[in-house]
Amino acid sequence: MRPPCRPLPADGRFLQAVGPTPLVPVRLDPEGPTIWCKLEFLNPSGSTKDRIARYMLEKAWRLGDLSPGGDVVEASSGSTSIAMALASAQMGCRFTAVMPEGVTEERLIAIRAYGGEVELVPRSEGIRGAIARAEALAKERGGYAPRQFENPDNAEAHRVWTGQEILAQVPGGLVHGVVSGVGTGGTIVGLFQAFAEAGCPVTPFVARPIAGLGCDIECCSFSARVPGVVDGLSRLYREADMPGRVELDISDDLAMRTARALIRRGFPVGPSSGLNYAAAVEAAKQLGPQAQVVTVFPDRMERYFSTELVQPRAAPKAS
Repeated sequence: MRPPCRPLPADGRFLQAVGPTPLVPVRLDPEGPTIWCKLEFLNPSGSTKDRIARYMLEKAWRLGDLSPGGDVVEASSGSTSIAMALASAQMGCRFTAVMPEGVTEERLIAIRAYGGEVELVPRSEGIRGAIARAEALAKERGGYAPRQFENPDNAEAHRVWTGQEILAQVPGGLVHGVVSGVGTGGTIVGLFQAFAEAGCPVTPFVARPIAGLGCDIECCSFSARVPGVVDGLSRLYREADMPGRVELDISDDLAMRTARALIRRGFPVGPSSGLNYAAAVEAAKQLGPQAQVVTVFPDRMERYFSTELVQPRAAPKAS
C-alpha cells in the first residue's frame, strides 16, 4: 500500500509560480566564441541552489519526511543554506545551517533574515566538520537532512528541471558542451544527463579553479578564492557517469577577472560565474566554431560584497 501523499502548503507559496530563468548568449571578447549562459542568479534567493532546495523539500513533504513546523538541517558554506532558508520559510519549517567559521557576513545575514538559524563549526574542521555536525543535529531533533553532497535528488532536480528549460531555450534544442565547476556535482551531472538522454552529442567539461602561491591547504589543489567548488566531497560526481569528461584548469586570477568583466557588462554574478564562463570559452575553442556551449551563472554578487570580488586585494608594497 502506498503511503499518503501530503499536498504542499498553498498560502503564499510563490515558489510554485517561479518561471524559467533566461538563457542568453554572451560574448565578452568580440573575437571569441559566444557562450549560452543560464542566468541562475535570477532565482528567488539568488542562486541555482533554489532548484535543489525546492525539489528536495517538496519531495520530502509529499513523502511525509517533512511536516509543518518540522526541522531542516543542512551543512553548507553558503548558497545552499540561503536557498534552504528561503524554501523552509515558504513551507513553514524551521531551518538550521551548519557552516564553518569564516563564511562571509552577507551569507549569515541572508539566512537569519529568512528566519533560519546558523551554527558554526571551527574553521579547522571545514565543511567536513559541518557535515558531521549537521548529521548529529538532525538526529537529535528528528529533523530532515537534505544531504546535498550525496542525495541523488540534487542532480535529479537539474536533470528534470534546469536541463529541460535549457533544451527548450537553446537554438535547435542542441547542446554540444556543458560546463560547470563541481561542488556537490549536482549541476554538471544533472545537466549532462538531461542533454545526453535527449540525444545531444554533449561533452561535459569540469571547471577547476587553480590557485597560485598561498593556496589554502584545506582546499587541496582548488582555490579558496572561488567559493562553492570543493574537491573530494561529492558522492554524486562519478567519472563513469560522464563519458568523455574533460577537466579544464582555470587560474583563480582569470576566474576573478572574468567575473568582474561580467559584472561590468551588467551581470550581477559571483566568482563561480567567472570560472564557468572562462572554462566555457576554452571548451568552445576545443569543440569548434559551430558548437553550442552552455554554462550557468550560479549566484549573485551581493553575497560577495565583503570579498575581493568587489574589493580587490591591494598590491604588495615594494620592499
